[in-house]
Amino acid sequence: MEFAEVVRRRRMVRNYDPDRPVPPDVVDRLLDHAVRAPSAGFAQGWGFLVLEEPADRERFWAATTPEGGGRERWLAGMRRAPLIVVPHANESAYLQRYAEPDKGWTDRSTNRWPVPYWHVDTGFAAMLMLLTAVDEGLGACFFGIAPQRLASYRDAFGVPAEYQPIGAVTIGYRAPDHRSPSLRRGRRGMDEVVRRGRWS
Repeated sequence: MEFAEVVRRRRMVRNYDPDRPVPPDVVDRLLDHAVRAPSAGFAQGWGFLVLEEPADRERFWAATTPEGGGRERWLAGMRRAPLIVVPHANESAYLQRYAEPDKGWTDRSTNRWPVPYWHVDTGFAAMLMLLTAVDEGLGACFFGIAPQRLASYRDAFGVPAEYQPIGAVTIGYRAPDHRSPSLRRGRRGMDEVVRRGRWS
């Protein structure tokens, strides 16, 4: 598929065919492309938890679903995904990398960073998975883990303290799903979001 078509087709998919697992070679490609994302100082401070087994996926949903829900239709389709990948950012990997002689920020202060690049870079990796899914004929959805459920998620999967999940990605073969009501807002025009030469 041409790259422009991959970008055009990318959307968040919220319902999957539970009877079609993602082939192992495709899972490997998703991860191989993710780790080719750019990273500050080539720190590569990310970690990916891959959940393919039904018991692992069920443990994920049990650990991360907020009490009271109210999103049953969304959750029903998402729970059918045969693959969940949770990208994690590791701030300490960046602080350590930039304390090395070629960078020289030996104080390891986060104040030197204009934005937390460990989150940015892990987001780049997640986007490469989303695009790879489209290229492989799959659907995918990136979504957040509720803050009040992070402790139960960490406990369920033994996630080390230095790794922070930036969200999760469900991946699988698309099944019919509903369009997000947010799409009614329409895509903002280029004249609204692009400034050339000067902001105003």
